[in-house]
Amino acid sequence: KLREIRREKRAMDLVRKDDEALVKLENAAIERSKAVDSAVLGKYSIWRKENENENSDSTVRLMRDQIIMARVYSVLAKSKNKHGLYQELQSRIKESHRAVGEATADAELHRSAPDRMRAMGQVLTKAREELYDCKVISQRLRAMLQSADEQVRSLKKQSTFLSQLAAKTIPNSIHCLSMRLTIDYYLLPVEKRKFPRSENLENPELYHYALFSDNVLAASVVVNSTIMNAKEPEKHVFHLVTDKLNFGAMNMWFLLNPPGKATIHVENVDEFKWLNSSYCPVLRQLESAAMKEFYFKADRPTTLSAGSSNLKYRNPKYLSMLNHLRFYLPEIYPKLDKILFLDDDIVVQKDLTGLWDVDLNGMVNGAVFTCGESFHRFDKYLNFSNPHIARNFDPNACGWAYGMNIFDLKQWKNKDITGIYHKWQTMNEDRVLWKLGTLPPGLMTFYKLTHPLDKSWHVLGLGYNPSIDRSEIDNAAVAHYNGNMKPWLELAMTKYRPYWTRYIKYDHPYIRGCNLSE
Repeated sequence: KLREIRREKRAMDLVRKDDEALVKLENAAIERSKAVDSAVLGKYSIWRKENENENSDSTVRLMRDQIIMARVYSVLAKSKNKHGLYQELQSRIKESHRAVGEATADAELHRSAPDRMRAMGQVLTKAREELYDCKVISQRLRAMLQSADEQVRSLKKQSTFLSQLAAKTIPNSIHCLSMRLTIDYYLLPVEKRKFPRSENLENPELYHYALFSDNVLAASVVVNSTIMNAKEPEKHVFHLVTDKLNFGAMNMWFLLNPPGKATIHVENVDEFKWLNSSYCPVLRQLESAAMKEFYFKADRPTTLSAGSSNLKYRNPKYLSMLNHLRFYLPEIYPKLDKILFLDDDIVVQKDLTGLWDVDLNGMVNGAVFTCGESFHRFDKYLNFSNPHIARNFDPNACGWAYGMNIFDLKQWKNKDITGIYHKWQTMNEDRVLWKLGTLPPGLMTFYKLTHPLDKSWHVLGLGYNPSIDRSEIDNAAVAHYNGNMKPWLELAMTKYRPYWTRYIKYDHPYIRGCNLSE
């Protein structure tokens, strides 16, 4: 009997402690809810009396909540054969949907909304009296939550697919600009198609830039921004290479808009006869049946969400030799000692001549390193399950950025950099070492041959990262829009576009004629 009494006493103590703990948790939750700034969170706390009628979207939220509960009760009514109540709930759901529409604030609601809300409230009260079952309703709400979660995932995949699709397209306005320039170029007499100061093209005492692009507007921003920030523009030489489709447009643009006293030269990559499949592994691989199958036919997606994961592998830039020319700089410019490689999605904000004075300490490539504690390291780009990769590289080695690189072409030739690149590219024919792009083979080719530059030379992420510090961008010599949100696309981040658009003359007849606007 004493044991039984002690057991009952212990049980009562435990229950009392549980109740006390529950009360503490409830009180703490109430205190936390008081501290929440509902204005910041979108005024979710519509049940609190002190916030009654203060929320600009309280009626919208209440009506959406009513619709959710009506959907739950309609399923229960149908399962219990209460057809009259089911039809009434369905009718009220349709009316409420029409009244709410796409509204996000009470002011946007249809004038019938208050009547619809009252009618829905009455039918929900009726449904609650006839159908309420806490367990069944919670199960139904959980199922709806899971369904909504699946829809969100699907929409995210579609969003990824569409953003990648947008990133690889050229806007109509830029296509128009290129076409108009091309037509006018081929109407020019041959003698007027030449640029001045061609004697500077092989002068190693000047500052030489390599720019490979098929985007006229982007190339113009790179050149304009470099010259406008240069201390001695007459000492700068731009070597621009494009494809045969854009060759006329590039020439015409810079004939009409010469870069001041600087020198510019435009070449067509298709005229590099030495760049053929017998010499270049990438060209050889692109001509293979397996590669054509991979890029054009294999696993063709039938839905948006299915295509999101592999669309990036079919981006045309990976098939363009313009993207791989960076590995052939000494062959293209055999008489130069140093050259600054620039991507066409960058904007220059300061004089860059200091890069030619940087001591690379015997290295070939000068670049800004991009790794943090665990990201942008070699294991993020290369397949370390492959023995060739595991034997030759450190998975924790720091990655660096393409887009603004100073190359010592003498050291390049001494160390046979192009030969190293060819070796790795040949071994990757089946894409077993890396998946795509030029950064992975670049990391491998220049492994232990890259000198770190100060981060202020090159800030990255303006094409994907919305939280870059403004001062970091303002202090950088080069701002890089790497990522899908290029500054010439509609999906560009608005706050970063002005860094790029300030170097475009929107009153230019060709630009105005193609409806290009800020």
